[in-house]
Amino acid sequence: MESYTIEAAKAVSGEITVPGDKSISHRSIMLGSIASGITRVTGFLRGEDNLATLNAFRAMGVEVEDDGTTLTIHGRGLHGLEEPADVIDCGNSGTSIRLLTGLLSGQSFFSVLTGDKYLRKRPMKRVVGPLWEMGARIAGRAGGEKAPLAISGARLQGIAYDSPVSSAQVKSAILLAGLYADGETVVREPHLSRDHSERMLRHFGADIQADGPCVRIRGGRELRGQDIVVPGDISSAAFFIVSGLIVPGSELLIKGVGVNPTRTGIVDILHLMGGEISLQNQRELSGEPVADILVRTSPLRGIEIGGDLVPRAIDEFPVLCVAAACASGRTVIRDAQELRVKETDRIKAMAENLRLAGVPVEETGDGMIIEGGKGFSAFNADSKGDHRIAMSMLIAGLVTPGSCRVDDTDCIATSFPNFFQLLEQVAKR
Repeated sequence: MESYTIEAAKAVSGEITVPGDKSISHRSIMLGSIASGITRVTGFLRGEDNLATLNAFRAMGVEVEDDGTTLTIHGRGLHGLEEPADVIDCGNSGTSIRLLTGLLSGQSFFSVLTGDKYLRKRPMKRVVGPLWEMGARIAGRAGGEKAPLAISGARLQGIAYDSPVSSAQVKSAILLAGLYADGETVVREPHLSRDHSERMLRHFGADIQADGPCVRIRGGRELRGQDIVVPGDISSAAFFIVSGLIVPGSELLIKGVGVNPTRTGIVDILHLMGGEISLQNQRELSGEPVADILVRTSPLRGIEIGGDLVPRAIDEFPVLCVAAACASGRTVIRDAQELRVKETDRIKAMAENLRLAGVPVEETGDGMIIEGGKGFSAFNADSKGDHRIAMSMLIAGLVTPGSCRVDDTDCIATSFPNFFQLLEQVAKR
């Protein structure tokens, strides 16, 4: 288990490019593999989570060439995947296991999905339940709640599903199963979650319609290979956006970041807190909006965060907690119970780590209350094996007097392989 010691920075400055969007990278492999023809993907994130997805499709007979810049996927068509010879290991990737569960439910073969010790603790019935309603044959530990999951391919029937949670993973799993289902499949959410699946399915030619938090897809239509340019991941950029706001004397430009409206809750929340963040050179690539993000040091203030802002920033809440601790006044986070079923219970983990850093925090059932403006004291944080907790506490270390240590930082490689390189590049000491 690796640890990392960090010192305070005098400023954060320069220009950087963050790695490709994790969500879009996953989906480019999945859809490219079941499309007819060639799909070329540039900007693919070569993090451990995405490589788990890549290896899964190679195990099902998909040829993928990688020259270090571009992935060339030789798609096998909607019904061209082969039965894997072994269990598919999804590592730490919740996206891999949940979306694959939907996609594999409609195949003509048997498969088993598993993951590391953290993934095997995460809830799966939120996906398995609606797939059962479609006719899927899935068995798993704890009555289908926990991986490993054993999937016997079956003929599926379209359903109308009202999801109790706004979750892109749940929605996407059902939509991928819907590609193989008879009739129409409809998913409705309380609030619109990230819509990368809908955009990419449309890009590949699926029969799909989206109206806010309601999505409809008809099965049976063949997908066609496409060229995909993966923009920078705003969830990765978020760590550097917050660092640019809280470290004195900072000005940082992050180039080529995806600014899909379902993902820019982090920017909207930080604007409400008083952050000086501007989107420049806005454009569109492969159906996704992209921009350069300019950030300058700003005095932040505490606010209330809840409602439909939450699903648009769900992965960024750990680093938002760091911003809240640096803001003047109280920040109240609510409606964020989804954070309890991520790689770890992120509400509990961030509350514990902020307390270790001397920040007054009250944990609630669906969020927390952070009393900001008191600064951090030197800390030794525990990431709990969660990449976003690890990176968030390292950003806190940039504004903490003395040396700070974060334990279990090797998990960062799941989503951001060059995080430490970029951190040292922009942190001026």
